[in-house]
Amino acid sequence: MLDINFIRANVDLLKTGMINKGEKDTNIVDKVIEIDEQWRTLVHEIDTKRSEANTRAKQIGALMGQGKKDEAQSIMKETSALKEEVKSLEEKLGVLATDRTELLYRIPNVPDPSVPVGHSENDNVVFSTWGEPLHHDWRKPHWDIAKEHNWIDFERGVKVTGAGFPFYLGGVARLQRALINFFLNAAAERGYEEMQAPYFVNEDSARGTGQIPDKEDMMYTVPRDGFFAIPTAELPITNFHRDEIIDAAVLPVKYCGYTPCWRREAGSYGKDVRGLNRLHQFDKIELVKLVHPDNSAQELELLREDAERLLQALELPYRTLLMCTGDMGFTQTKKYDLEVWSPGQQRWLEVSSCSNFEGFQARRMMIRYRDEDGKPKILHTLNGSGLALPRIVSAILETYQEESGKVRVPEVLKPYLGNNTYL
Repeated sequence: MLDINFIRANVDLLKTGMINKGEKDTNIVDKVIEIDEQWRTLVHEIDTKRSEANTRAKQIGALMGQGKKDEAQSIMKETSALKEEVKSLEEKLGVLATDRTELLYRIPNVPDPSVPVGHSENDNVVFSTWGEPLHHDWRKPHWDIAKEHNWIDFERGVKVTGAGFPFYLGGVARLQRALINFFLNAAAERGYEEMQAPYFVNEDSARGTGQIPDKEDMMYTVPRDGFFAIPTAELPITNFHRDEIIDAAVLPVKYCGYTPCWRREAGSYGKDVRGLNRLHQFDKIELVKLVHPDNSAQELELLREDAERLLQALELPYRTLLMCTGDMGFTQTKKYDLEVWSPGQQRWLEVSSCSNFEGFQARRMMIRYRDEDGKPKILHTLNGSGLALPRIVSAILETYQEESGKVRVPEVLKPYLGNNTYL
């Protein structure tokens, strides 16, 4: 959520940012400013009437002491009437405040000036590349490899739950466990504190990170209890410090956490969703940072590097994209995507998004720090996948397969898999 003072002072900047993000209803900016002006006018009126009531109340005692009972009673009636007016105006003020907040929740974050303007994934900019993509005619897609070894059972997943909920068996089940441990250990070496977070959150938490009101249809819900199954560990981990003030001396605060994730929207059709490309349930390690506003731009680059180190350690060719305004999302001010090369499909697959939200999430959650003067101020939040497992698993199966059909274990994972050469 953006600060109302910022909105009032940057109307044109905000509207341009909304248009560049693909938001058509820029009138919402005018509406929120109009309601805010009504709210401010009403606050002034309430303060004036309350001050007048207090002044008159002080006169009552003096008049009673002078024996001017009738005058005192007249002022008492006027004071009582003023207090009733104040009460009625305060009720109206509460309605305006609620309306203003609801509108503020619907205004997206402003893109950073360094973000390229664009309308689709075709306008994203390749920031960097690492490794050489493999091109061999004999390489198979991961779903064929997994079927040959009985490592992933999609059909029984459909029977037990539905499409997008596969079973992992044998070598791939062990590979997933190895990746989780490797990612968490690597994050710890980079200064992230490991956290085991809840898999379900309440509505306040979903609103705090910006899933509401924006991505409600993507989340699985538990209506009876008012819970949401998390689409990413970003929700519980970032909300960990909601409504708290953090000592500036301990910033940046860095957390990592493994969770399963659930998303109702599985994306497009055909080859884009085949195999492990898009699932309704998947595993992911999330990296979250709470940082001083002066350092968030630098911390985003460090976060990106932390995610890239994992791909380099696994020796998987990848590219990093700087996302354009139209492909960035409602809450982010700047975002990088990491895409791993899939040699069996001959295409790039996203495995991580590293985002800076600046104060957008923290203002919703009221996560603050104390400045040098002891005043609480909104800090900045960042997060990134470190990493999402399904496409990493598919990339490993396709990259490390041999023509014989065997799949080698990446060197960095051998300690987690009994030092075996093959899965």
